[in-house]
Amino acid sequence: MNENLKDPAATDRERAKAQRREDLLTEATRLFAIHGYAGVSLEDLGAACGISGPAVYRHFSGKSAVLIALLVGMSQDLLDGGRKVAASGGTAEQTLSRLIAFHTDFALARPDIIQVQDRNLETLPAAELQLVRKLQRAYIALWTDQLRLIHPEETTAVIRFRAHAAFGLLNSTAHSAHSPRTSKAGLRKLLNQMAASALFTQVR
Repeated sequence: MNENLKDPAATDRERAKAQRREDLLTEATRLFAIHGYAGVSLEDLGAACGISGPAVYRHFSGKSAVLIALLVGMSQDLLDGGRKVAASGGTAEQTLSRLIAFHTDFALARPDIIQVQDRNLETLPAAELQLVRKLQRAYIALWTDQLRLIHPEETTAVIRFRAHAAFGLLNSTAHSAHSPRTSKAGLRKLLNQMAASALFTQVR
């Protein structure tokens, strides 16, 4: 979230501008998830927020800048949240369980942004794509650090495979949770238990 939204020293004008930017990002996430990045224009985005297309340029240099803000922001949010979880202490099993719960909540609360990343990550310019990959590696390391303690006999490749398998499971809710055939009742608990099984189970 833009710091100006909660900064008591910010002027009303600064807070209004920061809120408009947040509104544009929220609508961009929704529209990109529904219509695809290529199917949404700045005019569409502006209209969704009650402003003209050219007015969007007061906040972003173009549509690519919107996508960059969304995907870099998503990766940074995951890393920041994951670091807070990892810093809470406890055993490796407890920390990993909290990471699972954190990621489950993220996936259920923000399915649209996961869809946007799945479809458009490679659309990012090279520098921003490299930044996102760096943030993702740091986030994955929070999980693999705990997995190495839980499964000291496993290779680095297997440990990373476990983590990616769990991400694949949890992130799949971005697609399945939107289906009217998917019951939301108990979904969080089910996902937590399924991911825990994938991560904690010993291979024999």
